[in-house]
Amino acid sequence: MNSFFGVLLFALFLLLVDRYVWSGTKTLIPEGKTRLLRTFSTLFWGYTAISLLVLLLFLVFPEEKLPHGMRSLFFMVIGVPLLGKLLTVFVLSLDDVRRGITWMAKSASGKPAKGAAEPGHPTISRSEFLTKTAAAAGVGLAGTLVFGILSGAHDYRVRRIRLSLKNLPAKFNGLRIVQLSDIHTGSFYNQTAVKGGVEMALNEKPDLIVFTGDLVNDQTSEANEYIPVFRKVKAPLGVYSVLGNHDYGDYRRWASKHAKEQNFSDMLAAHKALGWDLMLDENRAITVEGESIGLVGIQNWGGGRFPKYGDLDKALAGAGDFPVKILLSHDPSHWDLQVIPERPEIDLMLAGHTHGMQFGVEIPGFRWSPAQYNYKHWAGLYEDKNQYLYVNRGFGYIGYPGRVGILPEITVIELVKG
Repeated sequence: MNSFFGVLLFALFLLLVDRYVWSGTKTLIPEGKTRLLRTFSTLFWGYTAISLLVLLLFLVFPEEKLPHGMRSLFFMVIGVPLLGKLLTVFVLSLDDVRRGITWMAKSASGKPAKGAAEPGHPTISRSEFLTKTAAAAGVGLAGTLVFGILSGAHDYRVRRIRLSLKNLPAKFNGLRIVQLSDIHTGSFYNQTAVKGGVEMALNEKPDLIVFTGDLVNDQTSEANEYIPVFRKVKAPLGVYSVLGNHDYGDYRRWASKHAKEQNFSDMLAAHKALGWDLMLDENRAITVEGESIGLVGIQNWGGGRFPKYGDLDKALAGAGDFPVKILLSHDPSHWDLQVIPERPEIDLMLAGHTHGMQFGVEIPGFRWSPAQYNYKHWAGLYEDKNQYLYVNRGFGYIGYPGRVGILPEITVIELVKG
């Protein structure tokens, strides 16, 4: 019942937004162009009808019974146009506010308001200018988001960094680690493109591969058809993984406690089927010709509303003799909240989680993303007194099925002796 009213309210919201956008943008059609207005009206409201049908599909069928990748389709059909329309609404509302203030000023003074275009004057009126600006802004944002879906979602980028660690054993000098993070198989709709990303990672010839969490969105079954794809992810020194906040089944309603527990058991089995060594507050010795470093894996531990399943003390138990310790921890907020103040022996932490919000700008000398307002460390390499944090931008996506500016990442880390 709550789901029904939620969808109903969202449908009403869509209709109100479309009504407001229509009332403003239809004025851009020149007077007398009846056929053009009719065509525009048919396209505009026809798309509204399609959006409502997609909403109805989500209402009639439980999410777990919908085809794979349906959430991505939902965002493409409804979310992208809606974001563009909301920007249009914002700009149009500026004109409505301006006209309201002008009307009140005119009513108070009894004089005609200034600033309107005079009859016969060639300049565009402020209302027409703002209406055109609103339409252009909305179409521009929607177009950018569509481009991010068609081009950015699987435009994998290899990012290479070279880290100097003073206590690195000689046998590990030049060790190549590939980091993958935030695969989110439940969002994928193009298996061929995903296979291409996996091949790119393997072409880097890593000695060791690590995965820093979020294999799925909501439930383990999302990963089933992609296990054959990611089972190919192998390296001479092994593939090691940890869990992210989405891997516990916390973001969906389960029929029973047992169902959720079974989902978690299935997650453990999925990592085993992939051939990945899942570390649940544990550590492993990575050994090369008799010399070892420590790889530490903790369950999800994050700040704010995110769950703290991990136990860092437990994960580090018995790891004291390793000259170098590398921590796999999904959420980068863990670094500031616990690693830096309490664990100076951790040389490098590898994280993901933020996705860089899948939207932003990264050019030489400047980068920006909405992620920076939620996370102090949201993408790339950070350092604090010889301790390093690297935040991977994510291999997949969730919610918005694309990326603009912040592209999917395969990280290659080369360790050298300092």
